[in-house]
Amino acid sequence: MPDGDRRVCAACGTPVRSYQYRFYPPESALFERCIGFAWCSGCRIYAGNMVHVPRKRVLVDALASLPREQREQIARSETRLIEFLDRRLRDRPDRSPGRA
Repeated sequence: MPDGDRRVCAACGTPVRSYQYRFYPPESALFERCIGFAWCSGCRIYAGNMVHVPRKRVLVDALASLPREQREQIARSETRLIEFLDRRLRDRPDRSPGRA
């Protein structure tokens, strides 16, 4: 639910976190179709959807600094991805996982 310029969980009032990433390569006609997640760290509830992100908008890859094997393991599971992003936000609360 909205709370000024941010969203908070209707159940517990915790700020809702979000992350978007591109699924298709830049040369694909589907490049603008991205995966978007939103979750509540307090309730451990999340939602994932296909979202439109304009081709010119740059999305930060939260997994870019990880070794390939670790990236692949995290990317295979929505739950692992959200847990990783949530830990990253707890370690760096001043930054969103999908923004520079």
